[in-house]
Amino acid sequence: MAEPPASRRPRSGGESNPSIPDSVSHLSNAAAAGHYDELRAASGAPRLASPWQAFFETLGPQEMGQLDQRFQSLQRQVLENGITYNVYAEQDGPQRPWAIDLFPLLLGADDWSALAKGVVQRARVLDALMQDAYGPQRLLREALVPAALVHGHPDFLRELQGKPAVDAFPLHVAAFDLGRGPEGRWAVISQRVQAPSGMGYLLENRGLIRRQFAEAYAHLGVQDLGATYQRWLQALREASPAGSAAQIALLTPGPFNETYFEHAYLARHLGIALVEGSDLTVRDQRLYWRTLRGLEPVDILIKRLDDAFLDPLELRPDSTLGVPGLLQAVRAGHVMLANPPGTAWLESPALLGFLPGLCERILGETLQLPSLDTWWCGERSAMDAVLPHLGRTVIKPTYPASAYDEAFVSTLGGSLSLDLQDQWRGRIVREPHRYTLQAYQPLSQMPTWRGHRIVPQSVVLRVFALRVGPEAWEVLPGGLARIASAQAEIASMQRGGSSADVWVLSNAGSAPPNPAPVPPNRPTARARAVTSRAGENLFWLGRYTERSENAQRLASLCLQQLQRGDLSPPIWVWLQGLCSLNSLVPAELPRPARSGDDRHEAKRLLFERTLVAGLHDLAQPSLGYNLAAMARTAASLRERLSPQQWQAISQLSTRFAHWQSVPGQALATTREEALRVLAEVATDLVTITGAQNDRMTRDDGWQLLTLGRLVERLGFLAQSLRTALEVVSSTDAEAIATLGRLLMELADGQLVPGADHAEGDDQAAWLARLVVDAEHPRSLHWVCKTIRARLNKLAQTPLGQDDGLAQGLPSAAELSLESLCDASGAMNPVALTRLLTQLETFAWQVSDGLAQRYFTHAESVGSVGA
Repeated sequence: MAEPPASRRPRSGGESNPSIPDSVSHLSNAAAAGHYDELRAASGAPRLASPWQAFFETLGPQEMGQLDQRFQSLQRQVLENGITYNVYAEQDGPQRPWAIDLFPLLLGADDWSALAKGVVQRARVLDALMQDAYGPQRLLREALVPAALVHGHPDFLRELQGKPAVDAFPLHVAAFDLGRGPEGRWAVISQRVQAPSGMGYLLENRGLIRRQFAEAYAHLGVQDLGATYQRWLQALREASPAGSAAQIALLTPGPFNETYFEHAYLARHLGIALVEGSDLTVRDQRLYWRTLRGLEPVDILIKRLDDAFLDPLELRPDSTLGVPGLLQAVRAGHVMLANPPGTAWLESPALLGFLPGLCERILGETLQLPSLDTWWCGERSAMDAVLPHLGRTVIKPTYPASAYDEAFVSTLGGSLSLDLQDQWRGRIVREPHRYTLQAYQPLSQMPTWRGHRIVPQSVVLRVFALRVGPEAWEVLPGGLARIASAQAEIASMQRGGSSADVWVLSNAGSAPPNPAPVPPNRPTARARAVTSRAGENLFWLGRYTERSENAQRLASLCLQQLQRGDLSPPIWVWLQGLCSLNSLVPAELPRPARSGDDRHEAKRLLFERTLVAGLHDLAQPSLGYNLAAMARTAASLRERLSPQQWQAISQLSTRFAHWQSVPGQALATTREEALRVLAEVATDLVTITGAQNDRMTRDDGWQLLTLGRLVERLGFLAQSLRTALEVVSSTDAEAIATLGRLLMELADGQLVPGADHAEGDDQAAWLARLVVDAEHPRSLHWVCKTIRARLNKLAQTPLGQDDGLAQGLPSAAELSLESLCDASGAMNPVALTRLLTQLETFAWQVSDGLAQRYFTHAESVGSVGA
């Protein structure tokens, strides 16, 4: 027999390391009585199962001693990647990090092969059942499934029943939750087809765990996931009338959905657009998405939204997540949904008991992968037979997660007292159709790393069947393992459980399967288009970033000047007024007193303390408010931001809020503490703005992000100069010199090579730096020049021609020293004030113009792009 590749040989050169099983046995507990032990391939078996033996042998004794460090590294990686799962996502609430265990669930090749065949068979049965229920309904007439269970389901969509186009809307994905019984046999617990979650999380899990155990991954020949996803996308396009040019988008409920991270991650991985209902519109029974270039058609929609919320015109009228008229576009055959609407009733656990007969009738085959014994109490005979055994069942809602029926949480009958069991029997008898009872089966337990030990915990395996051809299905070679929390028997992320990667191994001595190559998914030009919502969020991400920088600089400058204690009244009035205009202090704060006045020190302290306390005022556009707004906006753009960029934004916002609220780290009343934190904020903002410049594609979205920053910068710089001229007399040489130095600090003038803040003593010098310099990114000339270029690029104007939105910008001549100084070289305050007022006005006007043209499309309502 041929020798296996070197990468698949055991670490010891082909012989087992006899110390490894002993080490694992010493660190691990056996599975609980009655549970199948995944580690030992049986209940109470003394030896490790062969896949686990090979896994731990690859690690070796030294790395076995470093499992705790690996686990900590894994948790850090989860935080750095920003992987979240929020049970109750709140706009201002903390995000819950994704829970993942260190060890993968290992499945042998033979075990997986049988499992995958059974899963594909079930997917074919569900697909045929879906077609029949909305078509000829032969299966219902033959009583192979109760009509009451189908038509009585609140999520059965009669709007689609009997329509000719329904035959063109097959299932495209189906998920099955599996549990392994004490004898080692798998059984189906539930099925998900409406909007099954997990396809993004399992990809992220794979990347995390493969990084931790790279050598074991190669040695065990773990089967790859990526090719199956690509074949699925290719099949979706082939099934669409638009063919290979079909535009695909993923519909998400939005950033407050508990699995939004997965939606963004999956869209990014597949190279498709992530859209919300507000991004879409239906015109003439066709679906379009609103982009910065107008309306563009959507041919395929991968939905992560429950059916009831898809169309407020025909389904739930209170839904703000869907698209009015979407069902009509579906009936017309102009858009394909994966999965099609109307599939929610297939998720009812009551159907599981009827699938063996349905499989025989539809496919002429015996059901290969059994379900747990299940009884729908809507059938009187089934209810009478199972109610006496309630304590050995799991009580489940017949209509789980229905938007029209208030479901209850699945409950273990054995966990109820006799009195509570009687109460449940009473409820079931009163409304039997709402209840389904499923036989209780102890779940298998897989090894998990908990506190320096290997602890067995119950696990449910979710696998995904994907349609890769008109009659072809393929199961993702892996899945999402959900681990029950300690002492729990129901594996649920909502109940505090965690997850694990799933490795499907190749046969010993053979390389992993190498399926036929699939053409890479290269997004077309349309796929790179930016939705109006994303464009608006990018614009505001830029604005909030720049506002945060402006607030940080201004607050730091004021506190530094207060620390020096030599503020002249005009400079004090200017700084306090500028802080008031930028919501750092209230407008009603008393104005400064003259030096020597008894109230001078009291007012100085009041200004200082008010400024420090107001940094976190979330009721006003303070520094804390802008940082939180920046994080919220970025959360809506996860698919466009790198994990590092999102991490930097999220951590800055969280740390700043934490600094205020945690005892012992609360916002200090001392300026020294405030200055220290403001310096940290400045460093973090440099990281964020650097990522915006160097880690993003220069598409229309980036142009808008940059414009958002530049519009804020233009307004702030012009406002700072104008308000200074209003309170500082041009004849007060000392005040003008101080003003010049402070303005250069505020504008970050020290970034200019050779810049000397002593130049503030020379009016022409600091005027040249802050207004005229066309190469310094914080001068008004550079900002105007760059805004003009970005507007022209966005509007795609011919070379040498300005976009209409840029016409309010001053010319280069108007930004020259000659136009802003008199013949003696002294500053001309009238000309400068006129220029600054023009720039402030332009900043707000161009913001409104961008919104009307690119976000609301007020200039082209009713137009449809190519």
